[in-house]
Amino acid sequence: MARLKAPSQRQLKAGELIRRALSEIIAKEHLRDPDLSGVSVTISEVRASPDLKQAIVYAAPLGGGDNDKLIAALNRCARFLRGRLGHHMEMKSTPALKFVADTSFDVATDMNKIFNRPEVKRDLRHEEE
Repeated sequence: MARLKAPSQRQLKAGELIRRALSEIIAKEHLRDPDLSGVSVTISEVRASPDLKQAIVYAAPLGGGDNDKLIAALNRCARFLRGRLGHHMEMKSTPALKFVADTSFDVATDMNKIFNRPEVKRDLRHEEE
């Protein structure tokens, strides 16, 4: 089984810079796609490839909403956002952007529901004693 290599400091730094820049661009730009009209977007993470030519952007609608619709709209706008990103950042080349749904908020909500079930609370209390 092949093991995935941990991202380098360069990849982590580039990902964070891209995340911040994209968050600002999406908040300030008027995006013409009707599926993005009036929707606040959370960019939670950006994972840059080792050569920094591609970036996977994890996004979700702020406060909930149709994740699939949002991701499809962001991917339709990816070339435009890449162009804006190129003007916003000083990088040798601007990475191609691929938007994917961030489901970590859903997972956290599901975990909270599990931890709040009476039988789980009971079992956790017994382990603490």
